[in-house]
Amino acid sequence: MANNRVVHFEIPADQPTALTAFYADLFGWKFQKADLPGPEYWLCDTGSEVPGINGAIMQRQHPQQPWMNYIDVDSIDRLLARATELGAQVALPKTPIPGVGALAALIDPQGNIFGLWEQNPQTPAT
Repeated sequence: MANNRVVHFEIPADQPTALTAFYADLFGWKFQKADLPGPEYWLCDTGSEVPGINGAIMQRQHPQQPWMNYIDVDSIDRLLARATELGAQVALPKTPIPGVGALAALIDPQGNIFGLWEQNPQTPAT
């Protein structure tokens, strides 16, 4: 069940391997390269034994790509509709991640971008 909390972050990188080394050295974060199609993607464990969230470093897709936070929701379709009614703009439409869930991104009425995450009901939450 979704909880409407920030559950994941993504840090864009021109050189993902080098940036994973930086954060591993600086904070002790642990990284594992994901076996996913598409851009290079490194899953990040920031320390699951204490409160906080985990995330990833991914290959930068465009020069202005921001650090992104994702909010866990029950229905991306419903949230996209409601957010646009409230003045948000869709930055990335609902995009399925096969076998895992779906994501989307919005720009709030003040120009801030954030992501939505909908877990596939058959996949256990991380």
